[in-house]
Amino acid sequence: MPSPGLRSLWLARKWFTIIPPLVCPVTFVFDAPFGRFAPSEDSILLVDGIKSWIAMELVSPVSFIYTFLKAPLAPSAPALSLHDPSTFLATLFLIHYANRALISPLRTPVRSKSHISVFLSAVSFNIVNGSLMGTYLSSAIAQSFLHDAFSKPLFWVGVGLWALGFAGNILHDEVLLNIRRNAKAKGKAKDDPRGMSKGAKPHYAVPHGYLYSLISYPNYFCEWVEWLGFALAAAPLPSFTSFGDLLATLTPPYIFFLSEVFLMLPRAYRGHKWYHNRFSDYPRDRKVVIPFLF
Repeated sequence: MPSPGLRSLWLARKWFTIIPPLVCPVTFVFDAPFGRFAPSEDSILLVDGIKSWIAMELVSPVSFIYTFLKAPLAPSAPALSLHDPSTFLATLFLIHYANRALISPLRTPVRSKSHISVFLSAVSFNIVNGSLMGTYLSSAIAQSFLHDAFSKPLFWVGVGLWALGFAGNILHDEVLLNIRRNAKAKGKAKDDPRGMSKGAKPHYAVPHGYLYSLISYPNYFCEWVEWLGFALAAAPLPSFTSFGDLLATLTPPYIFFLSEVFLMLPRAYRGHKWYHNRFSDYPRDRKVVIPFLF
């Protein structure tokens, strides 16, 4: 009989698979209250944008490290060496979150306040995702799949996509950061009607360059490429013979990738519409988040 801890992991995997596609259509209608959609009025339910971002994103690598080292689905913890494919992939996961949870927000000059509900939702998501990813990569299943992974072309295709997506994510985020830095330097940010209550307010403008010439949210698209590549390297492809088989064979790396798409796609769509409503000169031929398609 499975232990309570393993039953909890199984339950977490089940709901982590189900909830994002259920939430997806709702968020095509309602905006998550943070960033450009943060409430404009002050409230005790609003939290500092940068500090809350750091706190909620750090949850993922912390829970990942704990479960990876604990290895509840393996007889022993994985070898902590970059010569071990699981540890190599774990390092990629932690590199992503080092940038996402610390480097990027600490380099951000200003970020809108967030509603406490966004913070709590993100903490819940990151606890579950970090735990599932750490448990999977340290599991006997992953160890078996990743045996001799360094000699398999698909592994390196996946790692290459991860690196390409990671670099693209940073590159396009830098475009947005430069807009805010330049606005702050020129004193424009204080005239923006949406932002933080102590006078420091984010400034929005039309981003240009790189994939911004094609889509409104290349940072989202690049993150999807990153985690799709990670899944290809880390886990067997799920079975598409039936919906039941698909759900049964979805491993945490693919669940994470699909969750990102389900949760970020509506926000990209809403943000794309926001750009068009806010800027009369916004390029009409830009797609939302997938070049040439959507």
